[in-house]
Amino acid sequence: MPPHPYAGLDLLDTPVMIVERNGQLHYANPASENLLGISHKGLKKHTLYEHFHHPRALKNAVQMALDHAGSFIEHDLEVSPEGDHPLHIGLTVTPIDGPVRLALVEMRPIEQQLRIVNEERLLLQQQANRELIRNLAHEIKNPLGGIRGAAQLLEHEIADRPELLEYTGVIREEALRLQSLVDRLLAPHRRHIANDVNIHEVLERVRSIILAEYPHGLQVRRDYDISLPMLAADKEQLIQVVLNIGKNAVQAMQGSGELVFRTRVARQVTLARKRHNLALKLQIIDNGPGIPEEIRNHVFYPLVTGRAEGTGLGLTLAQTFVHQHGGTIEFESRPGYTCFTVLMPFGPDQ
Repeated sequence: MPPHPYAGLDLLDTPVMIVERNGQLHYANPASENLLGISHKGLKKHTLYEHFHHPRALKNAVQMALDHAGSFIEHDLEVSPEGDHPLHIGLTVTPIDGPVRLALVEMRPIEQQLRIVNEERLLLQQQANRELIRNLAHEIKNPLGGIRGAAQLLEHEIADRPELLEYTGVIREEALRLQSLVDRLLAPHRRHIANDVNIHEVLERVRSIILAEYPHGLQVRRDYDISLPMLAADKEQLIQVVLNIGKNAVQAMQGSGELVFRTRVARQVTLARKRHNLALKLQIIDNGPGIPEEIRNHVFYPLVTGRAEGTGLGLTLAQTFVHQHGGTIEFESRPGYTCFTVLMPFGPDQ
């Protein structure tokens, strides 16, 4: 049997398809099948556009290339294959001359590049936040001591007027509260102490704390890979990371819902510009209302919170501790589903 006319495209790693204007598929290489998770036979049962939830941008690209007899290039296009999560791709559509006007469609997944760019952006943001917080905390800390000292001296002067002591007490208590806040702002900049840590011991500790505080209406489900190796990490900082994320989730659910702690191994990942054979993939998932749209792009910024009583420091501290361990933290959120994913290297020997 002679090879089909596009046999050479079968060897490409880049997903390539050949379609008519209406999306009718003439050819799709194996990389396309992998990208869309559909066999060649399944692909050809429908037009290219029918395999996507929102194909307008893709359809316009094919039509533009054919109408203008020139290549159409889109460097970052989000497409939504049926039954899968949205994908970010680089798209190139090139017209093919022949009896029937065809277009060669190349789709290059760029998720990894976007993840690296986003990680570098978060690192720069976190460094800027750290410098801002350090300077601000020191500026606040100095006058606080003077305020507390002045309040104590004032109490001695008005000791015979108990109706005024209430006001100096408020001054001292508020100064102490601000002192505690400043200490929390400065805490992440202290060096962490690394020891061998079992991540599941950390998760069990946090699970106990959360269930003790919310004994009714909350389920904390375990989904552990017990074969994971030990982490070289600061146990107390890891507890704080999981506790901050977990308590945020429970408070968003108002103490009633499901929280899932999931551990997996991630292989061949790049974290903080370093390649690691093995890394911990820790996911903290809840079925609450989701993170408000207006703060999603700033959720790791200090003092940003969706709750009136919140300090806006929990996720900032979590991000700082994870970065100090050479890891990354990111999230996905929609109503009914929020997932924070922490990736952290096990160590140079793993």
